[in-house]
Amino acid sequence: MTGQARLKTGHNSPRTHAVLVAVLALAAAATIAHAQVSIGTVVDLAQRNSSSVKLAQADLQKANASLAESRDAFIPSLSFGSGLPAFPEVGFTGTLPTIWDASIQSIVFSMPQFRYIQAGRQGVKAAQLNLKDAREQVALDAATAYIELDTLNDELDASREQEQDAGRLVAIAQERTDAGVDPLNDLLQARLTAAQLKLKRMHLETRAATLTKQLSTLTGLPTGSIKPDHASIPEVPAVSGDTVPQATAAQESAQMMALSRARVAKGDEERSWLPQIGFGVLYNRNTTLLNDINQYYATALPANDFSSGFSIQLPIFDAGLRAKSRESNADALRAKVEAEQAQRQNDIQIATLTGNLRELDTQAEIAALKQQIAGEQLKTVLAQLELGNGASGEAGGPPQLSPKAEQLARIDERQKFSDALDAGLDLSKARLNLLRALGHMQDWLNELHAK
Repeated sequence: MTGQARLKTGHNSPRTHAVLVAVLALAAAATIAHAQVSIGTVVDLAQRNSSSVKLAQADLQKANASLAESRDAFIPSLSFGSGLPAFPEVGFTGTLPTIWDASIQSIVFSMPQFRYIQAGRQGVKAAQLNLKDAREQVALDAATAYIELDTLNDELDASREQEQDAGRLVAIAQERTDAGVDPLNDLLQARLTAAQLKLKRMHLETRAATLTKQLSTLTGLPTGSIKPDHASIPEVPAVSGDTVPQATAAQESAQMMALSRARVAKGDEERSWLPQIGFGVLYNRNTTLLNDINQYYATALPANDFSSGFSIQLPIFDAGLRAKSRESNADALRAKVEAEQAQRQNDIQIATLTGNLRELDTQAEIAALKQQIAGEQLKTVLAQLELGNGASGEAGGPPQLSPKAEQLARIDERQKFSDALDAGLDLSKARLNLLRALGHMQDWLNELHAK
């Protein structure tokens, strides 16, 4: 049987190899699906996969091409043409019959064209800054979703612990109700608590699934393959509105675009009154085939014609150019207003985020203190259940705690833990948004990639 098996494997080796490759691929996919992915990797993949980044890259390519087009007007262009008459020519046509011709043309001097080149350079800078802004926005979206998913995983663990404690609470309440120790209302209240905790866990799972899909869409990785690595998340700096702001990439891009439009408007305005000097060369290869052109000239038509020279164009009146100049000035004014509006909106965002950040910072501090208090209360309850309260036998002393108190304390401690996580998440989001508004987002991204 062994020999037969080996013989069969040898005859089907290509098929066997294919099966092995498929098995290895599935194993690799399973490994990736359960492997932790760092936040730096997620941000990199999101920036590469982002449609907004690709659109910004296309805009940059277009801006570079526009700049090259403006500069190439000073580079001589060479063109060839050829043609033969379809029928014999009769009479004097007014043009020289040629087999083929060649021409060279270029601009020698044009002040408006220099303006267009300057506008093209500034347009490239605006596109580069717009690309940087798009990459920062994608990084912010991916990092925020990653941090929130990491936080939700901790909340889900706490929520599942709460459900287990709630299950034990219901069991204890059922026993005490059946024994006639507690009223039915206590059992119903315990069941209500368990149902509320179940609903909370379902909300968390739904949100986690949404974030998982969002990260999958951002990065292009399979859904569910991203498991956050908490150690890879750098600490978000405690930034405030007092931090010295820098111009954001979006603001600089808008300013560069406004300057570019102003250069174009200046060039269009100068075209209506400044002269333009050009240079040209023309060569014709003449023919007497299918024509009687020599009958109209004192001497025979030469085989070769060559001419060259400079041309000077001085505009006197052109209504179209003047209308174009007014249109360009309107575009320049609009771009300037948009740049000023972007600056004002960013200032308002900084002020809003600064105010919200102070409140969120205080809320996070309160949530952390409540968590500590709940932890200490849980320790106290556990100690009293184990050792007694020391005064239950005295007249007027507090009654001995029931087993329900432990489960309620555990549920409360896990709830305060989740509240602290939520408060910390809101604080981190606000700080990241303020970092971006202040123009310091790249500093945090550099730290993120360094981890």
